[in-house]
Amino acid sequence: MKKHLSYGTLLVLITYLFSACHDVNVPITTSLTPDIFPQNTSQFIQASGPPYAALRGNFSLDYWFMQSLSTDEAILPARGGNWYDNQGYRMLHYHDWTKDHGTTNSTWNWLSLVIGTTNQAMSILSTTVPASTPGKAMNLAELRMVRALSYFMMMDLYGNVPLDTTYGDFSAHPNVPRAQVFKFIESEVKAALPNLSRASGQAIYGRANKFTGFALLAKMYLNSEYYTGTQRYSDAVVACDSVINSGLYAIEPRSTYLQMFYPNNGPQMKEFIFAIPYDPAAGALPGTNSNMYHARYDVPRSHTKRFNLPFTPSAPRSTLPEFYVNFKDPNDIRNNQWLTGPQFLADGVTPLTVTTTKKGYDQTYAGSDGGTAFTYQVNLTPNVVLRQDEATYDCGNDEIAWNMGYRNVKFYPDASSTSRNQNNDVPLFRYSDIILMKAEAILRGGAATQGQTALSLMNQLRANRTTSPALTSVNLEDIYAERCREFAWETWHRNDMIRFGKFEGKWGFKTDASAYRRIFPIPTGAFTVNPALTQNPGY
Repeated sequence: MKKHLSYGTLLVLITYLFSACHDVNVPITTSLTPDIFPQNTSQFIQASGPPYAALRGNFSLDYWFMQSLSTDEAILPARGGNWYDNQGYRMLHYHDWTKDHGTTNSTWNWLSLVIGTTNQAMSILSTTVPASTPGKAMNLAELRMVRALSYFMMMDLYGNVPLDTTYGDFSAHPNVPRAQVFKFIESEVKAALPNLSRASGQAIYGRANKFTGFALLAKMYLNSEYYTGTQRYSDAVVACDSVINSGLYAIEPRSTYLQMFYPNNGPQMKEFIFAIPYDPAAGALPGTNSNMYHARYDVPRSHTKRFNLPFTPSAPRSTLPEFYVNFKDPNDIRNNQWLTGPQFLADGVTPLTVTTTKKGYDQTYAGSDGGTAFTYQVNLTPNVVLRQDEATYDCGNDEIAWNMGYRNVKFYPDASSTSRNQNNDVPLFRYSDIILMKAEAILRGGAATQGQTALSLMNQLRANRTTSPALTSVNLEDIYAERCREFAWETWHRNDMIRFGKFEGKWGFKTDASAYRRIFPIPTGAFTVNPALTQNPGY
């Protein structure tokens, strides 16, 4: 749903305006002056577009790969050589990535671009527009939040990163300890909070408001022991309460849970605190990307007709049995985000069939009639087997291989798009996360507030997800399993696995238990640009 993209109407103009400043070695030159633009809150919002466009760029693609393919949530094996892609996906699964790993490099570059674009926008808008201009303080605070979010993602992935907040400063910045980066992000969010909007819904959709700030603080405090060595669970509870007490958000009921992720989602979703709007048309603008390709990666190629898609998807990725085991409650609406077992057309009755040959169905078929036509009902199986070549992470290039693994269609395929890009907006912070973070923080020792307990909070969420009886007790394993069910495919699973001590475990074909893999290496290319960097331990 893209009518709510409030900064989009002048995105082309503003993108061109900032394009001359993308090279960090070029001084700021702009025709943006206070007598022509911006002169009011609406124009200031439009002028803030480039950082938001940059944030959208690789979030649902490279960043998703880093956060999900490195866990038991998702796997993307090769099939007959297809999707091997210089072993990039294999490395994420096996935890044997190097400093030259492609997605490690592209994600670092993307986050650096978001930070640089935000520094650039803040510099231009803060120096060329009078302080009295309506909306200036609020929108500069928003941009500060975009930068803080980007630094949070960078800190979470790479640990020790350089801090650079001054556009035009071309000196090499050394990376600093993660605890120092944490302190910087916290100070930035707290500095932005007083000027951020308290509004929610259409008025602020796609932009950071005050409660985006509190949600980010809650996430940081919940992970503080891992990031800094110091527990801050009571602080996490207080940050969650700041969102809860606003009264602006609510848990979507069971009947509309799946609709939160439909192509027409948007500001009407009561849970969305901060979401990244996607629009296939936006990816065609100069200097922008949409990159919301979930259907391409998750919908089986046999399902083009079922979902009425204008393109043939590839569906190279699926989940693993170790993750899917969390979906064992038959009364839970969240089960419906998965494609499993025998498949049917949209009517739910007509079997979904594929006609191939006996050899095309099973490449190991040795009969003399391998070229004979063969029609079968598609049956998605839970296990992924490297039956062609384990060394090259290859399942084979027949129908059996392409039907391996249960598929996630939470971000429901967009039949209205004429490209592989989708209109589904992607939430970064949802109200259900606030509820579960508070429950977890209390279980880990945080001071309970408002008469709420970990059990009452857990049952508050589950009452909107399943018709099964309420729980009578709750522990951290229950919280972990609930987070798996609630936030599948939403880029939080790596963060959760690390916090719950599960990232070093075994799943799929992975056996590496090295703790240093909790953070990624600083890419080789980053050292070329910034020789002051120091590589992370273990790499």
